[in-house]
Amino acid sequence: MSVPLLVRLALLALAALFLSQLFVAAARAGEKAITRAAPAPEREKLSVRVWPAADYTRVTFESRTPLRHSVVQVKDPERLVLDLQDVDFEAVQRGITGKLAAEDPHVAAMRAGRYRPGVVRVVFDLKSEIRPQVFNLKPVGEYGHRLVLDLYPNTPPDPMMALLRQREAAPTASPESAAPEDGAIGRMSQELSVARLPPSDSRAQKRPSPAPGAGAKPRESAGGAVSRLITIAVDAGHGGEDPGAKGRTGSYEKQVTLLIARQLKSVIDAEPGMRAVLIRDGDYFVPLRQRVEKARRVKADLFVSIHADAFVRPNARGSSVFALSENGATSAAARWLAKRENDADLIGGVNLNVKDRHLAQTLLDLSQTATIQDSLKLARAVLSELGGINTLHKPHVEQAEFAVLKSPDIPSILVETAFISNPEEEKKLNDQRYQEKMAQAIFRGIKRYFVRNPLQGRPVVAASGTGPKVD
Repeated sequence: MSVPLLVRLALLALAALFLSQLFVAAARAGEKAITRAAPAPEREKLSVRVWPAADYTRVTFESRTPLRHSVVQVKDPERLVLDLQDVDFEAVQRGITGKLAAEDPHVAAMRAGRYRPGVVRVVFDLKSEIRPQVFNLKPVGEYGHRLVLDLYPNTPPDPMMALLRQREAAPTASPESAAPEDGAIGRMSQELSVARLPPSDSRAQKRPSPAPGAGAKPRESAGGAVSRLITIAVDAGHGGEDPGAKGRTGSYEKQVTLLIARQLKSVIDAEPGMRAVLIRDGDYFVPLRQRVEKARRVKADLFVSIHADAFVRPNARGSSVFALSENGATSAAARWLAKRENDADLIGGVNLNVKDRHLAQTLLDLSQTATIQDSLKLARAVLSELGGINTLHKPHVEQAEFAVLKSPDIPSILVETAFISNPEEEKKLNDQRYQEKMAQAIFRGIKRYFVRNPLQGRPVVAASGTGPKVD
C-alpha cells in the first residue's frame, strides 16, 4: 500500500473521530439545556416558633405555601410524631434548634430526621400525656401559611386551685408588722380600706349560717373579719403569635401590656382583702373566649384588659377606657378599635374546628344590661384616675362590641394605656416608672369603684372615718 493512501486513511480516521466527539459534545450540551429548563422541585422553606405555657404549648410552622402533613401519637414513652412533606430538612433542623425552653411544661425535646425521600419527620418527646390540636391557618397580616400544633395536657390546670395554692404560700403580715405605706397608693390606702364586719361579741349581730354544701369555713382574723377576697382578673392584651400593635422603635404591645399587668397584680395583691389573677403570665396566645372563661372560672369580681393603642397618625395620643356596648359603638374610632382588637384571634390563631357550645351560649347572652352598667361605673372611676398621669384621648368612657368584654356576669373594661404608635408615648410605655404609675392609677380607680359599689357577700370597701359597713 502506497504512502499517499495510508495518509488519506489516517486523515479519514481523524475526521471521523473529530465528528464523533463533536456529536457527543452537542448531545451533552442538549442534556444540560434540558436540565436547566426543567429544574428539580424546590423544597419548601419554613420557620418554627414555640410558645410554652402552663395551659398549653404551641408550636407553629410557617411557610410560603400550605404544608402537607400527618400526625400520630406514640405511647411508652409519650411522643408526638409529625411528618412534613416537601420541606427542606436543613430548614427544619435550623428551625427547631434552640427553640425549646428547658422549663417547657409539656415538651421535653424536639428532633428531626429524614424519614423517607421527600418527607421530614419531627418527633416531640413529651413530659406527660397530651391532647393535641393540629390545624392550618391561612395567611393574615405579616404571616404566611401556618401549621399549628397546640399541645394541651390531658388534665388541664385548674386556675382556682392555683389561686388557693398561691394564697396558702403567701406570707401573712400582721397589722403591727406591716410596713408603713407612702406615696399615692399609701394615701389612697389610708382613705379607702376594707372594712371589717362587727366583732362577734355584739349579741345583736347574728353570724350568718354557711350556705348548704359549702366547703371549708372562711378564715377569720382578729375582731371577726372575714378574709374572703375580692378577685380582679387582669388581662394583658395579645401575646404569642399575636404581637398587637408595634411602635416606631420596635416595641410590641404584647410586651408592654404584660409588664403593666404584672405591676397591677403586685399592687392589688398587696392590698388587704384583694387578689389579682393574670389571664396570661408569659408570651403566649390566649383566645378571646378563653380569656373570658378563665376569669369566670376563678369567680372574678372584675375584669380589666390592658392594651396600648395604635393609629395611622403618629401624633395620636392619650389614654382611654372602654366598656361593652349592646347597641353598636359610640364612635367610629371605637368601632375601628373594637374590630382591630377582635381580630386578635385571626392573628394569634384559633382552631375553628373546636366549638364549646356552652361557652358560645354564654358569650352570646344578651341579658347583660346590669353588668354593662357596672362596667361603665368602673370605667368612669378608672378614667378619672388616668387623667392624673396622662392626657386623656377622650374625656369620657367609650363603648363598642369588644369580644373580650362579653362576660355576662363580670363587670369588664378595656384600658388603652397610651398610643404605642406615638414615639413619645411609646417611650413612656417602656419606662418602668410610667408602668408603675399606670398600674397605680388603675388600682385607685378600682378601689374608688368598690367604695361606691360594694359587693354583696364580700369585704366592703369604705371611706375612712365612716365606720364599718355591712352588706
